[in-house]
Amino acid sequence: MIKRFLFTTATFLILSFISPAQSKNENKVADAVEHLRKAMIDGNKTDLEYLVSDKLSYGHSGGYVDDKKEFVEKLSSGKSDFVTIDLSEQTIRVSGKTAIVRHKLNATTKDGGKPGEVHLLVLLVWQKQHGHWKLLARQAVKPA
Repeated sequence: MIKRFLFTTATFLILSFISPAQSKNENKVADAVEHLRKAMIDGNKTDLEYLVSDKLSYGHSGGYVDDKKEFVEKLSSGKSDFVTIDLSEQTIRVSGKTAIVRHKLNATTKDGGKPGEVHLLVLLVWQKQHGHWKLLARQAVKPA
């Protein structure tokens, strides 16, 4: 009787800490975020152009903003070179054809051959266009 009570209590506690399952759209957005992360590391021009909207507004923590052409060129040319990108504490909220993604980004870089590190809080706005999630906007800030 006591073992059953302890087992039931332990199971309840474990299940209460498991987050609810993501919706189908949230899973698709998470996949797009992961595809973008990999494309940014690889500098894959084709993937980058596919994943971002023609109307992209890509805000950097330093205050400048890239459009799609600038964003793709910097990454595909190696001017902006991510060696690693690690994302954590990601949340995804979908409302119709719009998704808001927030996460922490920690990365190692080699811009211009010079090693560096980046630690940012990022907001991504994704829009469903012709059945595919496209990055519409991004804004990054440095953690306080």
